[in-house]
Amino acid sequence: MTNSAVRVSPLFLALVGLTVLGGVLATLDNNAARTGGVVLIVLGGWATSLCLHEFGHAIIAYRGGDWAVRSKGYLTLDPRRYTDPVLSIVLPLIFVALGGIPLPGGAVWINHHALRSRRIESMVSLAGPLMNLVLGLLVATAVALVPMPVGLSSGLSYLAFLQVIAFVLNILPIPGLDGYGAIEPWLSAPAQQFGAKARPWAPLVLFVLLIWVPFVGEVFFGLAYFVFDLVGGDPVLGYLGQSTFRSIFGFV
Repeated sequence: MTNSAVRVSPLFLALVGLTVLGGVLATLDNNAARTGGVVLIVLGGWATSLCLHEFGHAIIAYRGGDWAVRSKGYLTLDPRRYTDPVLSIVLPLIFVALGGIPLPGGAVWINHHALRSRRIESMVSLAGPLMNLVLGLLVATAVALVPMPVGLSSGLSYLAFLQVIAFVLNILPIPGLDGYGAIEPWLSAPAQQFGAKARPWAPLVLFVLLIWVPFVGEVFFGLAYFVFDLVGGDPVLGYLGQSTFRSIFGFV
């Protein structure tokens, strides 16, 4: 039960390479190349972060007693292992393009009965969103400390903001999201039964509220910008990166 259980998939490395290629293109003076670079940074970086999010769940579960995650391939960072590619990768990216709200992506199936304690169950749930928060912090810090062209800094800033949004979204104590998974082991049996019934539709209701109810969206994004500021993010660069990314899809 050591780090030797981790085997990095070539597909994951390809996603990282795609993100790096986007970073290179984003430094060029050509507008088309710079825009394409921002798009690759966001798409490649977001797909990479989805794998890392699910890997975070899996590695804590593995260390906590669910050794079956290794045989399921969850420790390989292979995007194909995290459920259906359309539901886990394509749809979240579409939502990013349409509204800037990243859907929870893949999922790893954890044997909670194999975990050694309720504390570990909570840690397994929290590991995913904390991975997003750490990624957002690292990327925002790089932008703040390393001089770089505006195309690269704006693309990375938007990617960092998406990580923060993913953290804030997933940490909410709503059935179906990781925040609820962290408190579920400590709830009473009736509360857990209610959560199990609400799990399939509660996140969908939340997304409808975020998109169609202005007040809910304002509160949510206000919190996201607050956290983005805490990790050192630049909202101006983030907005510029978002505008550049969405322009290729016909949005302004």
